[in-house]
Amino acid sequence: MIETREMRAVVMRGFGSPDVLELTAIEKPTPADNEVLIRTRATTVTAGDCEFRRLDLPLSFRLPIWLYVKLWKRNRVVPGQEVAGEIESIGDDVTRFMPGDQVFAATSFRFGGAAEYVCLPESYPIARIPEPMTVTEAATLPTGGLNAMHFLRSANVKDGDAVLINGAGGSIGTYAVQIATAWGAEVTCVDSGEKLDVLRSLGADSVVDYTREEFTDRSERYDVVVDVVGTSPFSRTLRCLSPGGRYVLGNPTLLGRIKGGWTNLTGERTVISSLAGYAPEDVAPLIELVEAGEVRAVVDRRYPLDEIDDAHRYVESGRKTGNVVINVA
Repeated sequence: MIETREMRAVVMRGFGSPDVLELTAIEKPTPADNEVLIRTRATTVTAGDCEFRRLDLPLSFRLPIWLYVKLWKRNRVVPGQEVAGEIESIGDDVTRFMPGDQVFAATSFRFGGAAEYVCLPESYPIARIPEPMTVTEAATLPTGGLNAMHFLRSANVKDGDAVLINGAGGSIGTYAVQIATAWGAEVTCVDSGEKLDVLRSLGADSVVDYTREEFTDRSERYDVVVDVVGTSPFSRTLRCLSPGGRYVLGNPTLLGRIKGGWTNLTGERTVISSLAGYAPEDVAPLIELVEAGEVRAVVDRRYPLDEIDDAHRYVESGRKTGNVVINVA
């Protein structure tokens, strides 16, 4: 039997609407000595994937990303920042994994999740799928779980803290609610009304419908505010913090970083401009919470690979709660 050297993959042919996404056949990758070859069973579409497709990125990232897509990849980038599946083969220097291992992984700036196979270095955040998660659910861990863990650890969230999460109903937010609750925090969630029941079920102590109420108008004070979506008003949010409070800008703009730096020099509150984090050291504590039953995946919809453009449109609508998963196999 002759092994095929092609695979199905979604290719992003330039920037723009979901129409730039094309399902086609491309060459199947071969792992280098330090890489594993993952047969992808599931990937996701996140708000970040849509921003990347539209080139709706902070100014400092736009030119490098444009050059990468247009010149280096010649409009043939395979999107997808997280995958779950099984390891099909490994390079000669790989020691942590074996063929057949069921794993999830962050693809980081290699992308490539929307394809039947992807090669990743062993040093990337790759881990075996924890019980009791399915492969589909595990595909949501790299972006949502690892970034939530990264933001909360950067703010040093601890038992008894009052934590507000702005944009709590998304991929990162639904994990952040659960992790903060597991750590003993009192959690307030901000999102649209149709998502609030799910957030209550995840452990939220209080919820705010931003379409009806501005959280900064409330009298409550918080030890930590995590702004996942980048919409909280900077000065008014600072006034919502207790003395010594921490304000995490999970999607920081250049202006936000400048304001944050000035606040850190002159004020008693701390602003943390925290870019997406896929730190390997965050993987183990996240898995422990999953295995303990304190954290679960929230999956809104599932789409087959050939309907990924519809998945992008749904994510862009802003109506998703938690994660949108693409079944690749």
